[in-house]
Amino acid sequence: MAAAPECPSCGVANPAGQAFCSRCGGALGAALRPLPAAPAAAGDPAAPGGALAATDFRGAARRNQQNTWRLIIIMVVIGGLLGYLVGAVIESAVRDGQGAAFDPFGSAGGLAGAAVMLAAGLAWTVVALAWGDRIVLSLAGAREVGEDAEPVLHHVVEEMAIAAGVAKPRVAVIDSPALNAFATGMRPDRSAVAVTRGLLAALTRSELQAVVGHEMGHVINLDIRYGTAVGIFVGLIALVADGALRILRFGGAARGRDRRRGSGLLMILLILFAILAPLAARLVQMAISRQREYLADATAVRLTRDPHALIGALEKLGGSSIPFGNANRAIQHLFIVNPFRDFAAAAGALMATHPPLAARLARLHALKG
Repeated sequence: MAAAPECPSCGVANPAGQAFCSRCGGALGAALRPLPAAPAAAGDPAAPGGALAATDFRGAARRNQQNTWRLIIIMVVIGGLLGYLVGAVIESAVRDGQGAAFDPFGSAGGLAGAAVMLAAGLAWTVVALAWGDRIVLSLAGAREVGEDAEPVLHHVVEEMAIAAGVAKPRVAVIDSPALNAFATGMRPDRSAVAVTRGLLAALTRSELQAVVGHEMGHVINLDIRYGTAVGIFVGLIALVADGALRILRFGGAARGRDRRRGSGLLMILLILFAILAPLAARLVQMAISRQREYLADATAVRLTRDPHALIGALEKLGGSSIPFGNANRAIQHLFIVNPFRDFAAAAGALMATHPPLAARLARLHALKG
């Protein structure tokens, strides 16, 4: 008769053959089940395990790293252009009042505004790289919890971190009855996984493991760095654009005066840019998550060896109608499902932050073999 295994975390003896500790939920050595053996044509996505074998996880991580820096450069340039237009419009108003000449394309005020915005953008980049994870957790209303408070969640996160070969992320809980979860951070060794109270209550342990595996996929594929940077920079661009519109609305010194052609052109450009810049930033935000969600789903299956668990979890998330009161539109792309709504296939590739759940489930059913 097999000896009762002791839990490595709490030392409690458990019945032979049990995979998880009955007291703390820690793994007893049989938490991960292997997938059925793939046929010789492992690269065939239709074959059992073939889609996983054909997935370039390392290439995706490299692309995410490159895209993060491209995003930062684009957002800083947008901020610089916006700063130039704001500074030039202010200088134009002053010079119009003085009757002085004004060059809209060589404005000293515009250059000063651009310099201020570039400096602010670079400073914001430093803030994002250093504290982006904490900023996002705060925006989501998530609070970090210790192992004593949430032992099962901590053990699941630890299991998935071991399977992924990365340091265990910090663990946070969002006090919301909605079903959702996300990961954030700028590096795998400084990441955090947050789940809602509703998710903890609704999912089985294997389903929770699958959801955490999905979030761990975002960690090891470096989605978290790109997603965190997007969330922070979208907020910055929206804030600056709103400030520019307020300057135009309440800048009474320039109102009612006849404007020179260059000044009027600058004003039109600033209005257009202040309206379009946050829209462009939103479109970047909307575009980043769709393929990454498919990749994170595949990573969860690779880590847990259990596509059925993620299928069950996504079905529960998709079937829940509980509103997410803590949701913030700046970080909606980070969640495993969009906290505001599920996007149908007709939503297209433009505005949806996530692929339709039906499409994700169809891909997961293809992995079951």
